[in-house]
Amino acid sequence: MDPARLKAIPIFSELSDEEAYRLAAFATETSVAEGQILMKQGDYSTELIAIEEGTADVVRDGDRVATLGDGDLIGEIGLFERRPRNADVIATSPMRVLKLTHWEIRRMSEDTVERIRAIIAERTRAGVADHPAA
Repeated sequence: MDPARLKAIPIFSELSDEEAYRLAAFATETSVAEGQILMKQGDYSTELIAIEEGTADVVRDGDRVATLGDGDLIGEIGLFERRPRNADVIATSPMRVLKLTHWEIRRMSEDTVERIRAIIAERTRAGVADHPAA
C-alpha cells in the first residue's frame, strides 16, 4: 500500500513518514463487493479495518445501528479489548478497505495506539461502545 494513501485515512494522518511506510508495508488492501459481510457478530476480533472508500451498515441482532463511510474504523474495540464482535458489518456499496491484524497493531507507535484508544473512549462515553466496533 502507498504510505500517502494510508495517511489519507484520518486516524493515520499524524503518522510519521517512517511509521506510515512501515505500516503500509504490512497492511492488506482489499476490495469488498456490495452485500459482502466484513465482520460477523459473535466472531472474535483479529483485525482492525479502516474504510478507504465506500459504505457499510453495522447490524446488531437484525437492527441497523450505524452506517459507516470513508475514514471510519471497524473492529477496534473488539481487537483492543479482546472480545467478540458485537455486530455484523455489511458493505452497502463497493468498498476499498485496509486491514491491519493484531500483529501490525503491535508495530504502531504509542501515539497511534493512543489515538485509537481515544476513539474507543469517546464511543464508550457517548454510550455507543458497541456501535461500529463490531
